[in-house]
Amino acid sequence: MEQKPYLSIVVPLYNEEDNVKELHSKILQACRKLNKDFEIIFIDDGSSDETVKNCQKLSPLKLIKFRRNFGQTAAFDAGIKEAKGEIVITMDGDLQNDPADIQLLLDEMKKGYDVVSGWRWQRKDSFTKKFFSRGANLLRKILIHDHIHDSGCSLKAYKRKCFQGIDLFGEMHRFIPAILELEGYKVGETKVSHYPRVSGVTKYSWNRAIKGFVDMIAVWFWRKYSNRPIHLFGGAGIIFSLTGIIILIWMVTEKIFFGASLAERIWPLIGVFLILVGIQLFVSGLLADIIVKNYYKNQHRMNYTISEIITRED
Repeated sequence: MEQKPYLSIVVPLYNEEDNVKELHSKILQACRKLNKDFEIIFIDDGSSDETVKNCQKLSPLKLIKFRRNFGQTAAFDAGIKEAKGEIVITMDGDLQNDPADIQLLLDEMKKGYDVVSGWRWQRKDSFTKKFFSRGANLLRKILIHDHIHDSGCSLKAYKRKCFQGIDLFGEMHRFIPAILELEGYKVGETKVSHYPRVSGVTKYSWNRAIKGFVDMIAVWFWRKYSNRPIHLFGGAGIIFSLTGIIILIWMVTEKIFFGASLAERIWPLIGVFLILVGIQLFVSGLLADIIVKNYYKNQHRMNYTISEIITRED
C-alpha cells in the first residue's frame, strides 16, 4: 500500500470474526485487478468477539480500533478521515457487498460524478429489513429528493474532495449522497450485487430505523432551511399568531354584537395560546438564524460553494 494511494477502501466492522478474512481476500483481489495503488482500512467498532484478533493476521491492512461501540456512522467518519486515497470506497463488513463491484462504481464515476452510490436492485435481506428500507426510501424521496434508489447501500465511491468540512453524526452515513448533493456535488448511481448474510448476525433493528428517520428529518431541514431557518419558524409563527388573532376577533365580535357569553367557551384560551406559540416560534426562528450565520462565520465559509473560477485574458 502506497503512502498516497489512488483508492482507499473503508470498511466498518462489528462482531464479524467469521467474515474479515474472506472479505479482506476479496477486496485484495478486486483492487489488484484495477492496477491502482490502494489501501484497505478496517474500523473495529468495539467488537466483543475475535474480530480484532483475526484482523491483526491480515496484510496489507490499516486497522482502527474504537474503545467501545460508537456506531456505523462514527466508524465511517473515522475511516474516511484516515483515508489518503483520491477515491474513497465504503462498504459493509458482512460480505453482502461484492468488492468486485468497485470497478462498476469507478466506471460510473468516469461519467463526471463526484459520488456514485450502489443500488442493491436484487436485495437478499429478510422481509422485515426490506419493508423498513422501502418505507424509509419512500419518505426519503418525499423529504430529501436525492434521486437515489437505495441510500442504505454502503457500497459507494466518493472523490476525496467531497469530505472537506464534512463530519458525520448519528445515522447520517445513509444520507451522505444527499448531504453532498446539497453541497453541490454531482451524485450518480449504479446497480451492484447483493448477497445473503452467511456468518454473523445483522445489526439492523427497529431502533436504528427510528434513528434513521430522525436523521432524515434533520437532513430535510438542513437541505431546505439551513441558510434561512427564519423562513420556517418565522413563517409558522406568523400563521399561528394570525390564527389566534382571528379567533380572538371572532370572540370579541360575538361578545359585543351578539351578547354571547365567553365564560364557558374555550376559544379565547385557544386564541391566546396560538398567539403565544406563534411568538415563540418567531423568536426561535430569529435565534436559529443568528446561530446559522455564526456557524458559517466560524467555519470561515458561506452557504454556497464555488466549483471553479474561470478567467479569460486577451
